[in-house]
Amino acid sequence: MGLGVLNIREQNVPGTVNVFEQEGQTKEAGHLKKHGDIILVPQPSDDPNDPLNWPLWKRDLILFILCLISLIASTLSPLLAANTITLSLWFELPFTEVALLTGYHLLGVGVAGFIFVASARVWGKRHLYLLGTLIIIISSAWGGGSGTNYSSILWARIFQGVGLAPFEALVNASVGDLYFVHERGLRMAASNMSLFGGAFFTPILVGKITATLGWQWTFNLIAIFAGALFPFIFFFVPETAYRRADHLNTDMQRLDSVGHDSTGQRHSGSTNGNLANNDNIEVAQRGHHEPNGSMSPPAKMSYAQSLSPFNGRKTDENFFKLLLRPFPLFFHPAIFWGCLIQGALIGWTVMIGVVLAAIFLGPPLWFDQVVTGYMYTGPFIGAVLGFLLAGLLSDWSTKLMIRRNNGVFEPEFRIVLVIPQMVFGCVGLYGFGWAAVNVQPGGYFLPDFFFALEVMGMVVGAVASGLYIVDAHREIAVEAFTCLLIFKNIFSFGLTWSAYDWLIQAGIGPIFIAMGSVQIGICLLSIPMYVFGKWNRHLTRKYDVLKILHLS
Repeated sequence: MGLGVLNIREQNVPGTVNVFEQEGQTKEAGHLKKHGDIILVPQPSDDPNDPLNWPLWKRDLILFILCLISLIASTLSPLLAANTITLSLWFELPFTEVALLTGYHLLGVGVAGFIFVASARVWGKRHLYLLGTLIIIISSAWGGGSGTNYSSILWARIFQGVGLAPFEALVNASVGDLYFVHERGLRMAASNMSLFGGAFFTPILVGKITATLGWQWTFNLIAIFAGALFPFIFFFVPETAYRRADHLNTDMQRLDSVGHDSTGQRHSGSTNGNLANNDNIEVAQRGHHEPNGSMSPPAKMSYAQSLSPFNGRKTDENFFKLLLRPFPLFFHPAIFWGCLIQGALIGWTVMIGVVLAAIFLGPPLWFDQVVTGYMYTGPFIGAVLGFLLAGLLSDWSTKLMIRRNNGVFEPEFRIVLVIPQMVFGCVGLYGFGWAAVNVQPGGYFLPDFFFALEVMGMVVGAVASGLYIVDAHREIAVEAFTCLLIFKNIFSFGLTWSAYDWLIQAGIGPIFIAMGSVQIGICLLSIPMYVFGKWNRHLTRKYDVLKILHLS
């Protein structure tokens, strides 16, 4: 048992890799590319078009631009958080109808997400980043010009959700495309910070913008900023998806499938069903340089060629099969765990947003929309601290555990981040419920403080689940993030539909006690996931539900 991860007789399991070169390690390590004493996982090819071969500054620039547009896109979901009463009076509609402007927006994200993910698997991610940005620009301008037409702004919100979907679903997967395992932790934290941090910074500004310029300008400014970023995406974000030879994906394959034949040449086993052979054939046809040096590397793609929205298929799989792939994966233990770890706390955060509108816009505080927006200062600080904590802990703790595990990396090492998630998240939920029930005039600090703790737990959990899925199941990472996307948005949509009535009927205190208790139970599921995660990786590869259902 390696640091609590239950071993199995089958020693070579997908996701388990030798990261640090140790004395006495197998001769195979001598054929692998390294950075210092760190074996690069996955292995880069000799193709100059392989993103793993790009200089680090270029990869970081791409991620920086994706983080910026993700920051803008993530403002869409909480865009109306501080404007609930304003819009209720503007459209002369009840509170729940205004809340559903956010609910249907989240539904749009969930529905569009699984369509876009299938497209990303076949044609890559660049065209979806471009399309998503254009949809955000158009739908935001549409929303700002809706006037008093509720149906118009409702559909604008739905299409804003469609535009947001590529960034929620694919940016984390792009981190897996661009970086080696030992480089991902801090970058994954940065991408999640962009996706979640903007969501908590937005209401701080929205209330002031609404009071100064009118609520329409909250939409117009997003269209302007997204429009300003579009040229950067077009000119500086090339395709990150790459069709790599199967034997180079050392974090996705069985390690015993990589070896040498009788002539001493390296060969690779099939790890992705019929795709493995197709990938190797495609690689050979394009002239990729094999490790034995028998072929020359292909020519570097020109800058003009890199601007194309498409640069070839990334898989030979059928688009409609890929469209259906995420749904059976909800029964995949690791993905179901990830949905709960990430999605539940996001849903509880939506619930807190409803409580904020109900409490602080009414007695005893009587905040206006500007001050109510300022109540998101605590959550924003919590998000920043959470991502800093996750970024520092993720790589540091993983490297420490690898060294103590004799240089062997187990993806389950990422799950230890759930410990701070449980501490901060559950204390935040229980504390916010207590503070909201006992709020006094001027007593806004404690609710805001506990809200910040809850958000810290949420973002640490998002990093933990994202890293684990990328490291343990990178071959289905895109579909896995789709499952997370669908779950959290459908769950949040359900809460916006009924949360306000639920709060009135049951009371704030009992609801938050129930939510905190449920969250503790969800976090405790990480114990069997950590202990039996290696077994799960072995069994889900051996008994692949996608192959059983003929979806791979």
